[in-house]
Amino acid sequence: MSATMVNQSALAAWRSGLQIEGDTVSSSKYAIFPGFCDVHVHFREPGFLLKETIRTGSASAAAGGYTAVCTMPNLSPVPDSPEHMQLQLDAIQKDASIAVYPYAAITEGEKGEQLVDMEALAGNAIAYSDDGKGVQSREMMKEAMLRAKKLGKLIAAHCEDNSLLHGGYIHDGEYAKAHGHKGICSESEWGPIARDLELVRETGCSYHVCHISTKESVELIRKAKQEGLDVTCETGPHYLVMDDRMLKEDGRFKMNPPLRSAEDREALVAGLLDGTIDMIATDHAPHTAEEKAKGLSGSAFGVVGLETAFAVMYTHFVKPGILTMDRLMDLMVFAPRKRFGIPLEDGDYTLWDLDAEVTVDPETFLSKGRATPFAGEMLHGRCVATYKNGRPVYETR
Repeated sequence: MSATMVNQSALAAWRSGLQIEGDTVSSSKYAIFPGFCDVHVHFREPGFLLKETIRTGSASAAAGGYTAVCTMPNLSPVPDSPEHMQLQLDAIQKDASIAVYPYAAITEGEKGEQLVDMEALAGNAIAYSDDGKGVQSREMMKEAMLRAKKLGKLIAAHCEDNSLLHGGYIHDGEYAKAHGHKGICSESEWGPIARDLELVRETGCSYHVCHISTKESVELIRKAKQEGLDVTCETGPHYLVMDDRMLKEDGRFKMNPPLRSAEDREALVAGLLDGTIDMIATDHAPHTAEEKAKGLSGSAFGVVGLETAFAVMYTHFVKPGILTMDRLMDLMVFAPRKRFGIPLEDGDYTLWDLDAEVTVDPETFLSKGRATPFAGEMLHGRCVATYKNGRPVYETR
């Protein structure tokens, strides 16, 4: 499907001339794309409203061209029961300007001790994840996969072996060694992926790997796909563009998993090009300014990304000819929607000025979060407007 081919109402709106900032939109000025979809965001509500809310998170998403997102379950309370899930659903119904699909947790309280009642949550959960924490027990993950398979649901895994972390907070590479930081080894990610792929072979579960960052993860997933396992994965723009040589002593460079080595980044790009990596997901994870002001060692894990993702990918991959625009649309629109069963609603589209040069200024973000490793970078592409079901949910201010 062509990047500029969208549903009929979008095309009709285009032809009739949408009025944006007093100028009639025309194909020579703006590009029109289907609404983007991100299957991995943190909107922090309920529980952490100082970081983000459904209202501010969905506004941020719309400003980045997104019309659908999936919200992770590390909330308070965790959506581990229908009653707890309903709190988030009520907030979505009240304040979301785009489509927001919540995950349910895999374990109660994301504590890894007891599986949730997956059947009771199935009707409202887009999938199951304990994102932010890896499921440490092989037996528990296997049982979760068996139950998810019966329900026709995905397991979306945050793969992290706690026994290998040793208090690390950036990649266990040259920068960590040179600056006296505690490192996170690559095996803490790829080890659990290898374990889970064995379980997929045993259970036949549909399995999705969150935010991969290492060359070993790419190779494991590549081989699993060649074997015919029902597995997909995502990575974020920052892992494709940055590596640990670019770290600075600033909390805006701290995320989990961390920025890895140049070799890892090159493997991720190769995985993007050969189809091993299925989709782009931002892992949009806002925190307060205070939580991100404590350097690499003391800051909270997480960066924001919804308002920069398309421009980063367009600038670094499409504009130089590494990716086609159609391939980027597959990564940001069609593949995530297909895998997670998220419809592209009639009238979901976004307009972009691809000729605009924009310096990333976090103070202009609609998200409450300001921490981005791309601050100060000049990117190509500016979102002019985003429409959900034909209604404007974002217009350039």
